[in-house]
Amino acid sequence: MSLTIIVGMSTIFGISEAIKQTQSKGRRDEHRSRKCHLLVHCSKSSQYSSILEGRRIVLSGDKLYIDTGTDLDVPFGHPFSGYFHPYPEAKYSGLISSICDDPPIMNWIYVDRDTLEVKFGTRPYAEHNHNGPFDCTRQDRRLTFGGWEGWLAVKEGEFWALYFDRDNDRLASSVKAGTPVLEIELWRREIR
Repeated sequence: MSLTIIVGMSTIFGISEAIKQTQSKGRRDEHRSRKCHLLVHCSKSSQYSSILEGRRIVLSGDKLYIDTGTDLDVPFGHPFSGYFHPYPEAKYSGLISSICDDPPIMNWIYVDRDTLEVKFGTRPYAEHNHNGPFDCTRQDRRLTFGGWEGWLAVKEGEFWALYFDRDNDRLASSVKAGTPVLEIELWRREIR
């Protein structure tokens, strides 16, 4: 009789854990499928922090930039409005964003394999570059790529472009010496 009770209790415990895991995965998947904007957070204080802090990521041309414009009536680009999506024929999540509102057209976000610029484009453009895995941290919902946050803001003339520091060298071999390069975090803010 006691053996039956022990087996029964372990079965109930196992079923309970399976249900919790399923519910947890469901909540995670639901969160990841919600459309969001990306906002910049400067992880270290610098002379540029006040310009970049809290600014939106926008898509312009074929690249992602930080919208530092001061004129509210003049948009610099299309605001990142995206979510995680399984990348075709891969076992990881990619990141997609709308590139215009009417009609709503989605493009893949990727890291250029040669320049490490964060760009957007259709699947043929993303395929031959670094297209994932994209994810977010559990607590703060910060965007990660390849398991870590290597996001950099790089000053290009009057604009700040988004790069990924894949080699963890602050783009030493990619940008000209003296170019302002700042480590940043990208925070997801859900669109409601």
